[in-house]
Amino acid sequence: MTSSTTRGPRSIVVTGAGSAAAAPDVVVLAIAIRVDADDVSSALARSAATVTKVSAAAAKHGLAQRDVGSTGAGVQPRWDKDGQAVVGYTAYHQLRLVVRSLDTVGDVVSACAAAAGNTLSVDSISLDLSDRTPLERSALDAAYAHALAKATQLATLAGAALGQVRTLQEGTGGGWVPPSPMYAMKSMGGAMDSMPIQAGENTVTASVTVEWELVDPS
Repeated sequence: MTSSTTRGPRSIVVTGAGSAAAAPDVVVLAIAIRVDADDVSSALARSAATVTKVSAAAAKHGLAQRDVGSTGAGVQPRWDKDGQAVVGYTAYHQLRLVVRSLDTVGDVVSACAAAAGNTLSVDSISLDLSDRTPLERSALDAAYAHALAKATQLATLAGAALGQVRTLQEGTGGGWVPPSPMYAMKSMGGAMDSMPIQAGENTVTASVTVEWELVDPS
């Protein structure tokens, strides 16, 4: 907080912080397919075939085409234990799956595992909101209300009142605080028979810095 009483109109500058929270409504799965073969062509072909099966399995469990996307792909040589000779190749393909029903996450993972077998790895599971805009607006509203309350109190203590807003700036301290997903795996023999998700809450934080004119109280 700063104040100016030397030249020109008096003013007061305060920073307010606010947040808003809501339960996430989507689960994002980062999975990968890794296929070994003797040559590059075979590795790529097997990888592509497996990705097609996984995509089809996801579609059967309600995922739309927009909810299944590739995030990376490639092929790498595999070396012998001495690192001297190439003994084969590994093709990989990374996918991002957006599951819009938390109750079906386990079924989706199980279906993908059945389609891919031991070539499948689940790299991460995260919770998110399909639309963050309402939370961002609520967090900004709360931040401005906080700044206004502080400024009003300080102006009263100084024997003044708030006038017009002179400057308004959104702070850099705001952000997105996703919850850590909680899940349980009852089967480690390939498919995950049950993966109940505890959604928790996602939180958006915001801050604003506002300068008001200080005027004589009426």
